[in-house]
Amino acid sequence: MKLTATERHILSFLIYPESFHQLLEESGLQRGSLRADLMHLVSHGYIEVYLADQETLVSPFYDTDNMEQFSYKATKTGINAIRQYAV
Repeated sequence: MKLTATERHILSFLIYPESFHQLLEESGLQRGSLRADLMHLVSHGYIEVYLADQETLVSPFYDTDNMEQFSYKATKTGINAIRQYAV
């Protein structure tokens, strides 16, 4: 899968777990765009979803209607994708 510029941008923040609100603030993306990109990245195995405690893995079983309740972290596949685009 080829990543979009915004998906690469989001992945760059997810070396460590980040909440939806942190990602929204740091990325500068609109809520809907961030939500759509996160769902796409999760469905392709680039990021994992955790409860707000950042320790309990819940992906792929998370509530996409309440994405603010979760934290997100890049998987090994996601990290490798970032490296692929690094200059």
